Amino acid sequence: MDGNAIVGALLTTDAPLNAVVPSDRIRAAKLPDGIALPALLVRTISVTERQPLRKGARTRTVARVSVTVRATNYAEQIAVLKLVRARLRGWVGAIAGVTDVSIQTAGTGPDVLGPGESFEQAQDFRVSFDAPT
Repeated sequence: MDGNAIVGALLTTDAPLNAVVPSDRIRAAKLPDGIALPALLVRTISVTERQPLRKGARTRTVARVSVTVRATNYAEQIAVLKLVRARLRGWVGAIAGVTDVSIQTAGTGPDVLGPGESFEQAQDFRVSFDAPT
């Protein structure tokens, strides 16, 4: 499991968010053409692994993960982004064999117009975790 999968798993299991953005509209890598809005796109921006002198059973990894909201209007964009932040900001725990997960906000991107006159904005997160080597 990587940072992208951790964020995706948390977003697709959040009831308040999924009431607005069903889990089948939360995708990694690319949103398909014609997807119903609002939708979320989860992408990895960068990954850094700790490089200890002796390889252990687990590796500390820090990933920067971007969650882009695509919405039908500006108010919806802001509301969905608020739900995404509420789910992920400050999350600490373990998930699917990955331990010591910590998620913090890492910057918000600009408001942009997306395809089909949709509204988009990205929120980046710093996801640190210990995964099996």
